[in-house]
Amino acid sequence: MDAPSRADLNREQAGGAPGRPAPAAADAAEAGLLAQAQGGNVFAFEEIVKRYQRRVYATAVRIVHRHDVADDVVQEAFLRAHQALDRFDLSRPFGPWICRIAANLAVNHVRSPISREEALPEAHAEMASAAPSPLLGVLDTEARTQLARAMEGLSAEQRAVFVLRVFDEMSYKEIAESLEISIGTVMSRLARGRERLRAALAPYLAAPRARRAEGGDR
Repeated sequence: MDAPSRADLNREQAGGAPGRPAPAAADAAEAGLLAQAQGGNVFAFEEIVKRYQRRVYATAVRIVHRHDVADDVVQEAFLRAHQALDRFDLSRPFGPWICRIAANLAVNHVRSPISREEALPEAHAEMASAAPSPLLGVLDTEARTQLARAMEGLSAEQRAVFVLRVFDEMSYKEIAESLEISIGTVMSRLARGRERLRAALAPYLAAPRARRAEGGDR
């Protein structure tokens, strides 16, 4: 959760995430399915949905914190993707695009008056395990529950940026484009969100380090 280095920022603004190369183009099999779907093949698009529905659901539920609403977001995201599929560039991966659609829909829901009238349920312990993340490698089940609970305290905008960055591993540039904000705004929202989460998770993040230190002394 440390601040990004200047080298990281240079990679981010070029479209890549820190410590890894820029995202590769969609694989040939996926591009083939998408091409068929663009030609009107419903079964090909259904296969794309099967590939990505868990990932899209994970993005949505981390922002809205309601299983029923997340289900609605997923359905609406794939519907919008299908409607705009003829404009999708087949040289690009589908995953980040559909997750950006879902994130925008989720943020719009959280901002809505109806959402503000609904009480948030208990944090979901399983919410943090639906997609890989380096952060989750140092968190046990109790800490993941605490992370989900702490994320409820973030604004919808901070939560969306955090989810897209940490769980979906998008670059600052990709997040800025998807949420239609500047890279500076992405960075400031991410910094504020991380600070709040860091304070909530401090005891849990310290525990693995303490266990490693104890193991090194023996």
